[in-house]
Amino acid sequence: MNIAIGSDHAGFRYKEAIIEHLKSTGHEVTDFGTYSDASTDYPKFIRPVAEAVAAGKFERGIVLGGSGNGEAIAANRVKGIRCGLCWNLESARLTRLHNDANVLSLGERMMDLPTALQIVDVFLCTPFEGGRHLARIQQLDE
Repeated sequence: MNIAIGSDHAGFRYKEAIIEHLKSTGHEVTDFGTYSDASTDYPKFIRPVAEAVAAGKFERGIVLGGSGNGEAIAANRVKGIRCGLCWNLESARLTRLHNDANVLSLGERMMDLPTALQIVDVFLCTPFEGGRHLARIQQLDE
């Protein structure tokens, strides 16, 4: 899968680990930054990820910050993005299964790294269920 990823300084460490994990499992990854843990503003890195996913250049996106809240909000401001803030495996499964989320938001300060990597894997492998959920997603786009 072709994946876009970006973070602010508070998500930088996990972003780097997730990139390594994704590449080791055969995914193509494009890093939209940030490229260090120096303090920065998350919209500079999150919006380009969301825009690239919305434009169809990437199948999925992953955004990270300290809590993941601001990153999810920033991504969801882009038309066509359904970004789910996930904190455990079930939230990751349901954001794909019921919401067809195309971007995942994670908070580095909210979980340990093994959990974050498991959430990424669940997000990437869970299909959209469709059915009754499709009509709800269509309502969002109207």
